[in-house]
Amino acid sequence: MFHAVVHLDHHQAQVLQFNAQEVHSDRIEAHRHVSRQHGGQDRAEQAFFAELCLALQGVQEVLVTGSHQVLATLRHYIEAHQPQLQPRIAGYQTVDHPSPGQLLALAREFFVKHDRMAGVPTPT
Repeated sequence: MFHAVVHLDHHQAQVLQFNAQEVHSDRIEAHRHVSRQHGGQDRAEQAFFAELCLALQGVQEVLVTGSHQVLATLRHYIEAHQPQLQPRIAGYQTVDHPSPGQLLALAREFFVKHDRMAGVPTPT
């Protein structure tokens, strides 16, 4: 798939990978075991973020949505542990629990604008 949108909170991530014809949905559950390690991030959170990043392999552009706090935490994780994913993150947007339909509509609108800004022609 070419695009994906992720809605993230501290308990789960909803991942919608889509193109013009198809949508594939996946839900990644956070691990419940908490064991603190240096730097303030716990191992369960790192395992959750690692699983999310793995689910995004092969996606060319990703929009990540969620609360400001969880977006900042994920951004820090990606910078520190998954820097190869950074160029494929098209944006981060603070959003409060959208339905899957709302999330997909938000992503489609975002990527139309994003692609136009990048000079990519919009299909008609």
